Amino acid sequence: NPALLLNPAGLCATGRDLLLQLAPPEEQMETDADGDGTTDDKKKEEEEEEVKYVDACARELEAYLISLAVRILWSKGESSYQQALDLSTKGIQLVSTHISEAEANLGPSTRSGSAAASGLFPLLARLYRYQGLVSESMGHVLMMQSAKREELVHAHRMSVMRRDVDTQAILLNLMLRELLNADQVEQAQKLLANSTFPESASNNQLCRFLYYSGRIQALRLEYTSAFSNLSQCLRKAPTNTGLGFRIAVQRLLIVVQLLMGEIPERTVFFSKDMVGELNPYLKITQAVRRGDLAVFQETVSLFIDRLKADGTYTLISRLAHSVVKAGLRRLNTSYSRISLEDIAKRLGLANATSAEFVVSKAVRDGVIDATIYHEEGYVQSHDLVDVYATVEPMEAFHRRIAYCLTTHNDAVRGMRYPPDEYKKQLEASRGLRGKKGEDKTDEEKAQELEDEMDGDY
Repeated sequence: NPALLLNPAGLCATGRDLLLQLAPPEEQMETDADGDGTTDDKKKEEEEEEVKYVDACARELEAYLISLAVRILWSKGESSYQQALDLSTKGIQLVSTHISEAEANLGPSTRSGSAAASGLFPLLARLYRYQGLVSESMGHVLMMQSAKREELVHAHRMSVMRRDVDTQAILLNLMLRELLNADQVEQAQKLLANSTFPESASNNQLCRFLYYSGRIQALRLEYTSAFSNLSQCLRKAPTNTGLGFRIAVQRLLIVVQLLMGEIPERTVFFSKDMVGELNPYLKITQAVRRGDLAVFQETVSLFIDRLKADGTYTLISRLAHSVVKAGLRRLNTSYSRISLEDIAKRLGLANATSAEFVVSKAVRDGVIDATIYHEEGYVQSHDLVDVYATVEPMEAFHRRIAYCLTTHNDAVRGMRYPPDEYKKQLEASRGLRGKKGEDKTDEEKAQELEDEMDGDY
């Protein structure tokens, strides 16, 4: 009960009143009856002796109770969304005021500003997180409102200056999520490029940041970077919880692999508790691997509502080119000579002219090695070249060796050695240690003198 924990005349009087307003009318009447003057003096003295309000962590307790109340109101449904949003906004203002006061009141009789405010940082981040969830449930986009956008940017800037890692990470993820939900990909990319995610943030926030980064890069055609971030996100995600998040990451990772021209492993689609959710993507992968554009379009139209709900329809619509490329590779491997009409029929294209344009683009991009005979109306495939007679193996080995060397250099750079330790080892190996007293520093001489004095006593 906030009435028994928070002092009505203390620093948390405002938060106490906010929490008591959420109580049922019966409890409010009981609280009012406890505070009137109808009791006798003896009973009043006994109650005053029994009631002991929280003093040491009153502000932290106030912020935690407000965040808990916001969560309860949000879980009740649409009828309580507005009330939860208002309470979260007022709670953020209260906690921010407490942090400002703690940083301003520096003195010998009070705790330092950083120590006093550090306990409020995770609670402030928690309130911002709940505010974003409630706003998203109501259909509001905070980053599309100029006042809220400025407030979030200012709060993020202040958290960076205070070295508030929790609030900094949550606000950055919240802004990226809001921009992605509003289809503001370029704005999200600018925010991503001009901000730095804190290294000491929690693992859950890091996973969210990697997911949003991978999604932004995938929408901007940066598939290699997106694949790297999404793979790292899936490795770091907790395996015992967060199934919905891991499914979302796995879906996006499958689509990015297909856009890169790779076919995911079959075991990916049969992971534990993911079979039903990944079934549409298994069908799409099979259509891409088959190389039939008609089958691919039929599969996409069958699951179009599901893909739009997952937010992957925009990326999957780009897979038509990958389907055609896969089909051309298969035909180029199977036939040394094939007519353009047969290509159009096999790939589900409109006519031979469209097939000629597609084949010419594939030849130019290096997808297949063939020659088009326009007048005769066929495509002649070239003989397969031994890959080991080219420079591709050398380039592959070079990339692997460069990666190993980079990893080794990073590991060596990350190791910390005591200063000048190698000099002592060098002197000891040469037998020079202790022979040249004139080369000793003042600190070493003072230390030796102190050791001799200690030995005399």
